[in-house]
Amino acid sequence: MDRSFQTAEELRAALRAGDVTSAELTDEAIARIERDDEAVNAICVPDFDRARAAAREADAARARGEDRPLLGIPVTVKESYDVAGLPTTWGMPQHRNHLPAEDAVQVSRLRAAGAVVLGKTNVPVGLQDIQSFNEIYGTTNNPWDHGRTSGGSSGGSAAALASGFGALSIGSDIAGSLRTPAHFCGIYAHKPTLGLAANRGMAQPPAPALPVDLDLAVVGPMARSARDLALLLDVMAGPDPLTSGVAYEVRLPPARHERLGDFRVLVLDQHPHIPTGAAVRAAVSRVADALADGGARVERHSPLLPDLAEAAVVYTQLLMSSSTAHFPVEAQEQLRALAADLSPDDQSLEATRLRAMVLSHRDWLGANGRRELHRHGWRRFFAEFDAVVCPITPTPAFPHDHGPDPRRRRIDIDGAGYPYFDQLVWAGLPTMPGLPATAIPAGRSPEGLPVGVQLVGPMFEDRTPLRLAELLEPLTGGFHPPT
Repeated sequence: MDRSFQTAEELRAALRAGDVTSAELTDEAIARIERDDEAVNAICVPDFDRARAAAREADAARARGEDRPLLGIPVTVKESYDVAGLPTTWGMPQHRNHLPAEDAVQVSRLRAAGAVVLGKTNVPVGLQDIQSFNEIYGTTNNPWDHGRTSGGSSGGSAAALASGFGALSIGSDIAGSLRTPAHFCGIYAHKPTLGLAANRGMAQPPAPALPVDLDLAVVGPMARSARDLALLLDVMAGPDPLTSGVAYEVRLPPARHERLGDFRVLVLDQHPHIPTGAAVRAAVSRVADALADGGARVERHSPLLPDLAEAAVVYTQLLMSSSTAHFPVEAQEQLRALAADLSPDDQSLEATRLRAMVLSHRDWLGANGRRELHRHGWRRFFAEFDAVVCPITPTPAFPHDHGPDPRRRRIDIDGAGYPYFDQLVWAGLPTMPGLPATAIPAGRSPEGLPVGVQLVGPMFEDRTPLRLAELLEPLTGGFHPPT
């Protein structure tokens, strides 16, 4: 019996029942990777010998009566996480020989939960693209259409899950890096509340693995079902013991509701900065219809919704100022000169990105203050609503575009071109205030490509969008292997 596309929950039940061993599951996963990954290129750093040894250890532990949350389940890890003895390059050629001596805190948590790490998954250079390709490991293709991207920056993890290469993966997200690949590949992902999961050991080389409070960025789970996301989040959640003084279990509040009919949901499919393509609008409508049919209260407008146009600007300022903070002085001066040449009347997101790359600390504090106002607005909003359903990007997966200057790339939305990075506005909607967001499959485009949506929930109430995702799963189709 081939169990490659079973959920982690199903595999855990089979392992507990004695229907299969971890060694067998691991061998099946490795065989599938060796057979299929040449075309997809998701697994950039295999670790098969240690995986087989870990699987044998898991089977021995189970024989001794042990039972941990992920005991014996094969998983993958995004390349940007440190795994002792394996390279962590972030796709940057100058760091191809960077070999950390210790596991990232999240890799340690996977191992402590009993997971079997098959290897690492591909990323874009510096994790700074909506595609996953680099000079070291090449290009990761979308399992549904090899001529299209799997997304970025957790594109290798999404492609691996869609291809049956392990049951779970861990990624990260600052600009949709968990959610966009999930949307493009037809899987599930969860961007946790900012600060919920420790990130030590996921630092751009050669930076040391220190506990850092990141602005905007989070680490989070990826899976083929909503329940698996919750299972993996329970393993990942919690502060870094180096800063908290002790490792302890995080007790998130339960989901606000257990029944679909009790949810109050705002549905959005239009953004003031960029159109939403027809395929994505249709996916949002499918989810809205499923909610309404299930008895949920569904609204399309609310005066409580924070201003989307301003939110996109504030997000862009915070994102780009942090992304370029470590650029060389010469590059900063060039960017400063380009920003100075902009017309004051140019208030496009392209101009906002350029100005944000050289943002002063004074202006950053101003943007941060506006973020706090938005957070307050979201608190008021979630007093009346439980979740927001909205796009992740305006389109399904797009054809590979490796143009060397991303600022010259364009994203095609129903036949019209728009600035490549403008498509990040939907990803930024929950990222800027730090809200949790769950990416779920929501059917197919007319071309047969997966299309996903995100369910945005209240801060530190991650279980609410996760539960809504679980309730919607049988209604919107859930994961299906690529055809």
